[in-house]
Amino acid sequence: MKIVFVTTDGQRFDVDARPGASVMETATGAGIPGIIGECGGSMACGTCHCKLTDEGFALVGPPGTDETAMLEFSDTEPTATSRLSCQVALSEAHDGLVVHVPPWG
Repeated sequence: MKIVFVTTDGQRFDVDARPGASVMETATGAGIPGIIGECGGSMACGTCHCKLTDEGFALVGPPGTDETAMLEFSDTEPTATSRLSCQVALSEAHDGLVVHVPPWG
């Protein structure tokens, strides 16, 4: 399955992903710029903040209370479709998911 990462300067990265991996693991494994994941996926840093398309957000669902709180501390202002990529576990249903990588300071 493929996940598409789009950077703010318009670069597009089509990345092979495996079911069960998180979007963050997929991004960091592929060297996607802007998905840092300093805490390794423990939802303690916000450096894996990403923004999904409306369709992608509907597919993966909204963040939980703890994730919403962590998004507020992100370096980039959260939007209605923001998620921490470490909290989005991939399945075959996510094939073609488009993930927008925010700019980092």
